[in-house]
Amino acid sequence: MIPIRDVNPSHRTPIVNITLIVLNVLAFFWELSLGPDLPAQLNRVAFIPARFWSGESLVADTLTIFFAMFLHGGWLHLGSNMLYLWIFGDNIEDRLGHGKYLVFYLACGVLATLSHAIMSPASSIPSVGASGAIAGVLGAYLLLFPSARVMTFIPFGFFIAMRELPAIFVLGLWFLIQLFTGVASVGVVDRQDVGGVAWFAHIGGFVAGLVLIYLMGGRKQPTAYPRF
Repeated sequence: MIPIRDVNPSHRTPIVNITLIVLNVLAFFWELSLGPDLPAQLNRVAFIPARFWSGESLVADTLTIFFAMFLHGGWLHLGSNMLYLWIFGDNIEDRLGHGKYLVFYLACGVLATLSHAIMSPASSIPSVGASGAIAGVLGAYLLLFPSARVMTFIPFGFFIAMRELPAIFVLGLWFLIQLFTGVASVGVVDRQDVGGVAWFAHIGGFVAGLVLIYLMGGRKQPTAYPRF
């Protein structure tokens, strides 16, 4: 299933969400500009669990958590992440407000990355992507707007149907896929010849979003601010 848009209007322009999308796109074009130097540079600025736990350069390795949140491994990785952020992030920013939403997003990203590091402590594979932070947005959306309608493409072999489905189904299924695949991948992602998806970053980010949106007062109905 591929979500296209939600039917869930917000009260104010999602300035932070749009800025996050722009920064991710700019960071990806920076990656493209590196050419053959890309692998070496990613090894320097991406998050690597084994290097983080070694404690050799704790400050620098902690900063890579934030750098890695804005980097992506390809056009599909970037496009899918930005699509989910565009669809679901505006409503979370609307509920929390601009400043709190930024804190929420970054905190989800940090907790997602640490979840990956805890589950794959020996991995020396560079980890990049906004997926963990965006998973937090999805968790918050599921808690706040379970009945919101999400326009979704559903492939049936060579045919594609478009249906409006409740967010609890779309995002709940997304999380179950991450959970089952993550559990099945335990022990595999530590192998140095295997790359792929940091499933526990998605799981940790989603759970972080569920908890943080509650702690940060997201369940309160927002004031009807004018759009600008």
